[in-house]
Amino acid sequence: MVNLVHGKYYVADINYDNYTIRVVDPGVKKGNCFSTPLYSSSYYSFVPYWVKVTNTTVLMNCEQPISDGNYIHITPCNGSNVTSSSSQAYVYALVGGESQEVGDIKYSCTISRTIITQFLKPGHLSMSDLQEMLLLGLELSFLDFYCKSECLAKGLSCIDYGNYTAQCIKCMIIMIIIGRAVIGILCLFAYLIYKFRRRHLSLDDDIEEFLHNYQNLRPIKYTYSDIKKMTHNFKHKLGQGGFGSVYKGKLRSGRIVAVKMLVMSKANGQDFINEVATIGRIHHVNVVRLVGFCIQRSKWALIYDYMPNGSLDKFVFLDKGNNIPLSWERLYKIALGVGRGIEYLHQGCDMQILHFDIKPHNILLDEDFTPKVSDFGLAKLYSTDESIVSVTAARGTLGYIAPELFYKNLGGVSFKADVYSFGMLLLEMVGKRKNVNAFAEHSSQIYFPSWIYDRYDQGEDMEMGDATEDEKKYVRKMVIVALWCVQMKPVDRPSMSKTLEMLEGEIELLKMPPKPTLWSIENHMQSMVEVPISSSNSMGTISLNGR
Repeated sequence: MVNLVHGKYYVADINYDNYTIRVVDPGVKKGNCFSTPLYSSSYYSFVPYWVKVTNTTVLMNCEQPISDGNYIHITPCNGSNVTSSSSQAYVYALVGGESQEVGDIKYSCTISRTIITQFLKPGHLSMSDLQEMLLLGLELSFLDFYCKSECLAKGLSCIDYGNYTAQCIKCMIIMIIIGRAVIGILCLFAYLIYKFRRRHLSLDDDIEEFLHNYQNLRPIKYTYSDIKKMTHNFKHKLGQGGFGSVYKGKLRSGRIVAVKMLVMSKANGQDFINEVATIGRIHHVNVVRLVGFCIQRSKWALIYDYMPNGSLDKFVFLDKGNNIPLSWERLYKIALGVGRGIEYLHQGCDMQILHFDIKPHNILLDEDFTPKVSDFGLAKLYSTDESIVSVTAARGTLGYIAPELFYKNLGGVSFKADVYSFGMLLLEMVGKRKNVNAFAEHSSQIYFPSWIYDRYDQGEDMEMGDATEDEKKYVRKMVIVALWCVQMKPVDRPSMSKTLEMLEGEIELLKMPPKPTLWSIENHMQSMVEVPISSSNSMGTISLNGR
């Protein structure tokens, strides 16, 4: 027998190979009736031994019979201390997992004993199953106790590897192992820091080499000290975005500028190169001008002309600000200016420039409301000989992205992607609302291009209040041109040159296009979840203005 916390247990077996001992409660006997264990037991009943895998089993007296299959009906032996003084009591056992909570007992029963057994799968067990398991006993491990006592006598330390294996090792060896592990971790951290710094230094070198190879670029390189001076130590903040802040600045010449400070850990180096390289070669009245830039270790900045009237979205979606609505003639002229800027990007340079993120937020307005296309973080430069370009992932902002960027079977990606975005921009300018409205009361109004097409196809104009006939012509012209631009297939859309020709031409010469296919709001919402989108937030979530 062996003495444990609650008393003596019978020793049924000892295995010195895996350091285990099997013990049986002295109250358990063989027979046709259920002999109740003498002791209530738990994990702590067997210290200093370790119990491997067990169940907690509850013995209880109940006033009524129970039909639940999880409850094992018990026929206790005469004189068993599990029975109640009431002759009407029914005795049951409930086998649980590694623990059994009182709250698990769903019936009005009185618990008389809690014991642990080797693992039994709960459900549909019999009294004989439980009796056999109790007779088998519990397997206890004395490895930890043996290991520590043996190693301590030899002045060594015990290492328990699990699975009934352990080893005595000199303390010095343990210290060496721990020391090597610490040194290894420190070396790993040093290597990661080195790679991080090397990566950013390499990126700086790439940008420097790029700018060195394009000496004809106009932007001026400023130092961080210059940036602090022109912004008066970042005194006047214009805006804040996910990748940095924009400050109002003043050059020594008196010129007002907007300084976009980028957070290096968040800014994408390729977007930075795109912005500098693309805008640096462009000189057009309808494209924002990059005045200069700064690259000084972790300090990155882009300096633009200041646009006092902010971005177009604040005049299109009037709920975003307190701006006075623009006249229809002014909106028409802004549309023409944006179209001319995009046409210049496509055909006016020695390289074909695709913007990929035309939207109201990226159209800035100067003091005369002259529109400027901005944010070239997602732009791509291609040879003018290439009609189809390669794009590895969808680029732009949902709601303005051309469908061929999602569905390759519609046709290759080309300058027609910007034409599609321009069409969506025109519709938003006319409708003074987002083209996809998930909160519309009627499904026909969810997708604005489809809704407005139906109105014009039935000869109905938009509600324009007291607009003049000329203003109605401007709007009708913008709508028809926009509907051509947002055709599903790229081949059905006009080029930007043809788009401008239609905008500038007579309204009587314009024909209604086919109804734009709804690629649809369902597909659009699905794309928001399933398709990885390259966002331009890194370079363009912040307006270069004071609004």
